[in-house]
Amino acid sequence: MPDRRATAIEREGCVYALVNKKGRVITKYRICFFFIVIGTLGDSGSVAQTKELPEIVILATGGTIAGVAATATQAGYTSGAVTIDAMLAAVPRIQEIANIRGEQISNVGSQDMTFEIMLTLAKRINALLSQKDVAGVVITHGTDTMEETAFFLNLVVKSDKPVVMVGSMRPSTAVSADGPLNLFDAVGVAVDPNSRGRGVMVVMNDWIHGAHSLTKTSTTAIQTFMSPLRGLVGISSYGKNDFYNSPQWKHTTASEFDISNVSQLPRVDILYAYADMSADLIDASVAKGAKGIVIAGVGNGNMNAASLRAVANAARKGLVVVRSSRVVTGTVGRNVEVNDDELKLVASDELNPQKARILLMLALLKPRSLAEIQNLFYTY
Repeated sequence: MPDRRATAIEREGCVYALVNKKGRVITKYRICFFFIVIGTLGDSGSVAQTKELPEIVILATGGTIAGVAATATQAGYTSGAVTIDAMLAAVPRIQEIANIRGEQISNVGSQDMTFEIMLTLAKRINALLSQKDVAGVVITHGTDTMEETAFFLNLVVKSDKPVVMVGSMRPSTAVSADGPLNLFDAVGVAVDPNSRGRGVMVVMNDWIHGAHSLTKTSTTAIQTFMSPLRGLVGISSYGKNDFYNSPQWKHTTASEFDISNVSQLPRVDILYAYADMSADLIDASVAKGAKGIVIAGVGNGNMNAASLRAVANAARKGLVVVRSSRVVTGTVGRNVEVNDDELKLVASDELNPQKARILLMLALLKPRSLAEIQNLFYTY
């Protein structure tokens, strides 16, 4: 971590050296887009405060938005290399729309996101939003698993105050980094009174998505997140927002899920369906102690006859098996091409495999009938 007594940024080309009061170089950042004017950082690592503005807490978890590359034009980079203080310093005038303070929850690429981190994050959000002076929370996060964390938080946060997730597709050192404006817009959404009661939102590239519907659709494109079934919640442009709709699914204060005393979630596996699929992996999940299985099925949540027999056998042993789909859009209907009633299976409705897994893990925290679990997929 950089020395908090640092008082200056020295520039040499595109290299910025963080130095302490004695002039000793602490660390160097090769970050060309930064437009920085920094005074002495206080103990909180916050930017300048203005008491009249709403207070927003930014919880940093890492990801590409905190990534660093060796040059400004290369694809490869290291996720989670920049602290929240450095990210805030890279966003000119963000202190004019909110009083901001930051906390570093983790600093990992989102491919390494864990439920331990998610639970810590959710509990911290609930604690912060219970404070009268905190208007909202922004979470910086990698894009790879952002939709999973967003959906998880959507089900377990217990406040109607804004919770906004944000990331980037280019690292902080890129010649045209998208992180600073995304972060500015995310704070702009968090301070907007019209954001209340809409559940967890994701703000990326001017678009505001709801946690239930968004999904990542491109490995590299800036406009990677789409909400193909339900559309956008709204748009954000330099902190100004236009809301189109409010998600209708149960979330946050209407959610029945409570993780205040939860330290571990049940194991649920996702298995990908394909032509001539073998049932071996289904049997392996059962043998390894999974409490539930989500099948990323073909088409309308389908799988071949051998796999159907295997999941039916797993269901007889007490596992909950959910049929989702590997197809990007559409719903998986109950009793359409598969007799779910007879085989004791659950249809995922609109939830893709990764979100179906999140919901099933939370559902399995207490005993429920298959009918009750199926209803959760219709209401969340």
